Amino acid sequence: MYSDIVKKGVEKTPHRSLFKASGLTDEEIERPLIGVVCSKNEIVPGHVHLGQIAEAVKAGVRLAGGTPLEFPAIAVCDGIAMGHVGMKYSLASRELIADSIESMAIAHGLDALVLIPNCDKIVPGMIIAAARLNIPAIICSGGPMLSVNYKGKFRDLNTNFEAVGAFKAGTIDETELKNLEEAACPSCGSCSGMFTANSMNCLTEVLGIALPGNGTIPAVYSERLRLAKHTGMQIMQLLEKNIRPRDIITPDSLYNALRVDMALGCSTNSMLHLPAIAYEAKCPITLDYANEISEATPNLCHLAPAGEHHVQDLYAAGGVTAVMNELSKANLLKLDTITVTGKTQGENIEGHEVKDYTVIRPLDNPYSKTGGIAVLKGNLAVDGSVVKRSAVAPEMLKHEGPAKVFDSEDEAIAAIYAGKIVAGDVVVIRYEGPKGGPGMREMLSPTSAICGMGLDKEVALITDGRFSGATRGAAIGHVSPEAVEGGPIAFLKDGDIIEIDIMNGILNVKVSDEEMAQRKIGWKPNEPKIKTGYLRRYSKLVSSGMQGAVMLDD
Repeated sequence: MYSDIVKKGVEKTPHRSLFKASGLTDEEIERPLIGVVCSKNEIVPGHVHLGQIAEAVKAGVRLAGGTPLEFPAIAVCDGIAMGHVGMKYSLASRELIADSIESMAIAHGLDALVLIPNCDKIVPGMIIAAARLNIPAIICSGGPMLSVNYKGKFRDLNTNFEAVGAFKAGTIDETELKNLEEAACPSCGSCSGMFTANSMNCLTEVLGIALPGNGTIPAVYSERLRLAKHTGMQIMQLLEKNIRPRDIITPDSLYNALRVDMALGCSTNSMLHLPAIAYEAKCPITLDYANEISEATPNLCHLAPAGEHHVQDLYAAGGVTAVMNELSKANLLKLDTITVTGKTQGENIEGHEVKDYTVIRPLDNPYSKTGGIAVLKGNLAVDGSVVKRSAVAPEMLKHEGPAKVFDSEDEAIAAIYAGKIVAGDVVVIRYEGPKGGPGMREMLSPTSAICGMGLDKEVALITDGRFSGATRGAAIGHVSPEAVEGGPIAFLKDGDIIEIDIMNGILNVKVSDEEMAQRKIGWKPNEPKIKTGYLRRYSKLVSSGMQGAVMLDD
């Protein structure tokens, strides 16, 4: 066992004494040491209950003959961080999570890891750590929040972001705003739509790094605790068989993840996290590859924000395994990939038929013949940009309009609330990329304000930052190169005509090459808005959004 380096032999007498100071017995020390990484805190609703999950996991580890040793990971709530300086720290926290798990696991000689995340950056951060360490590891998430019916509609966090815009526009009053505040987030768990947290939790199943059900069993269901116990038991099987993360996260499992991503209509943030996971697993992918898969993958689900269904409905319809089973009928998956069950993905999904074809559409009646996410390129996004195609109104799949240019999210929000954005406009928000922000802020507030004001079928947004998984509308993010690196978005002016053609993957500005060259003369980028602490270091090392915003040290 790897943990022998901290517990075997006369030389490790001091080490054993320290374990005993923590309350471990000789019997516990002799067993495999299993790190249980739990991101519980008292701030994030997706994480407040993770202590229960951790206790269930530890029970499973003990049942199977291991010694669980719990330690924490940080977790930022994107919803609470949204719309202010705090959001600059959200994506950047992914790297802190991975680095801290690496530090703890190696420093203490752990044999294997059970990783307990739930929300946006925490899930990929933990998978990145698992791939980097490449010791047996398994994910057990906290599960999705429930959605409840209020006035005939099932609500979610996005309801309230859009309600702010509706209130500003005078279409709802303060009483209704308060009622929606009470109804939108009724339980613990990751926010109930196919936002980033639930997107990544569903994809853990597809990658094979979590047990079936991890993505969709609601947080408050007792089935979630039973899943956690089984996860704790299963890590001991992975350790015994020496099945490691890089045996599971392979080019084929990443192919599957991209397929299901497109079929589910996942968050555009998956186009940051999957490349980052692939990079750490030593099998990098490009977004051109993702686009190829999207073009040949039917979009089978319209969960919020694309439609009215929520993750609890996907669970009741058969979950991720049912979606995969449906895709397999057209030979769209590679089913011989190994998973943490010890079985292949094909064995995992066998017999898992769709229970409700109104939630998971059949292959012969998809929402569209192409996937939920598209990569756009052109003279405005030379390296690419990303849009959640499935959440765009049909009227906005092709659009031309004048740019309204802002050098920060804050300026854009002020203009939107002041009524300065009108039908036909293309709102451009720049200097919000990984380096320029720094931190690549997620911008649900401006998109929700536009939707709440009823402009989502008439106004587009583009940014070198990113958008929330809860965003709907023609919101195009990850524009690369970003402004601070001299990307074309840095040289846009108010009134420039922006051409958007989502179905054909085009994002252009109708400015001549000669005019663009003239604008570049004497140009200096805006300085990052934070130049101290962690974000200063992050800004210097982070790659572009199209490379997954990974930290590069060479």
